[in-house]
Amino acid sequence: QVYFDESGGGSVQAGESLKLTCIITAPRSGESYSLGWFRQAPGKQREFVAGVYWTGGTKYADSVKGRFTISREKPKNAVYLQMNNLQPHDTAVYYCNLGDMALLQAVGPFNSWGQGTQVTVSS
Repeated sequence: QVYFDESGGGSVQAGESLKLTCIITAPRSGESYSLGWFRQAPGKQREFVAGVYWTGGTKYADSVKGRFTISREKPKNAVYLQMNNLQPHDTAVYYCNLGDMALLQAVGPFNSWGQGTQVTVSS
């Protein structure tokens, strides 16, 4: 069983920034996997936001390119999402997960999800 602990969300004004953190507890070690961030707005399907390869390369959804930056810290089994110039359409619950990049971009299926962290952006 893999556990995800997302944090760092909050309520901000348009144009402000937040940094999300996800700590992953995984029983298997030694595997190289990609990590991703996702979000789900009310009444909408969960969508891929950003992913980072084991090697550090990244992929982003078009809607966040140039504003969001994903990074990972392997010793802490952590993944971060720096979100700048937040806009009301970024309002959602944000989640993280792991797998190969194709699985991340397809938004699963995954065996489990964390509770997520709420990001609310007002205009």
